[in-house]
Amino acid sequence: MNLQRQLMVERQLKARGIFDERVLGAMSKVAREDFVVPELRDHAYEDRPLAIGCSQTISQPYIVASMLQAAQLRPEDRVLELGTGSGYQTALLAEIVQSVVSMERHVELANIARERLVRLGYVSVAVVVGDGTLGYPPSAPYNAILVSAAAPYIPQPLVDQLAIGGRMVLPVGNRELQDLVFLRKDEDGVRQVRLDGCAFVPLIGEAGFRD
Repeated sequence: MNLQRQLMVERQLKARGIFDERVLGAMSKVAREDFVVPELRDHAYEDRPLAIGCSQTISQPYIVASMLQAAQLRPEDRVLELGTGSGYQTALLAEIVQSVVSMERHVELANIARERLVRLGYVSVAVVVGDGTLGYPPSAPYNAILVSAAAPYIPQPLVDQLAIGGRMVLPVGNRELQDLVFLRKDEDGVRQVRLDGCAFVPLIGEAGFRD
């Protein structure tokens, strides 16, 4: 592990309450500099979002780790990710769980991320172009859904595609500020817990924000 990545894990993650060993292991292994544009490689381990094109960003490391930890991921899980972006969180998920379907609405970002993930050896990940607010029924149900963009409300199609016992982590609010929300679907219904304040780009789609 390079020094910057080690410092990120120790100072930005462990020091701020990230304790899940699988999450810490994945973030120790995956090189964030491989997922940012060349001119920002020197800033890859700063705890802030970075632009990746198409008006999208790669989220700050702490927020990524916080979402992964909150999702209570298990090795056998099937996971749906909304907002592939650069593919960084997709790679982290692939280090932790059995199966990942990642959706991206920008064709350009999806193509770049797909090529990057294959080049780095993540051949079991499926990157799909489409409206993430509607989920991806062909691979449902999912044990976990992670949404890397802000929704005005929890999209019902995503709840419908969660398995019983499934978890979802997503930012919910307006276009400027949101709450990170944990949702669990059980046989007797759905329960929600607010985790923290956050600020994500908007989730665009039929069951999200409109352009």
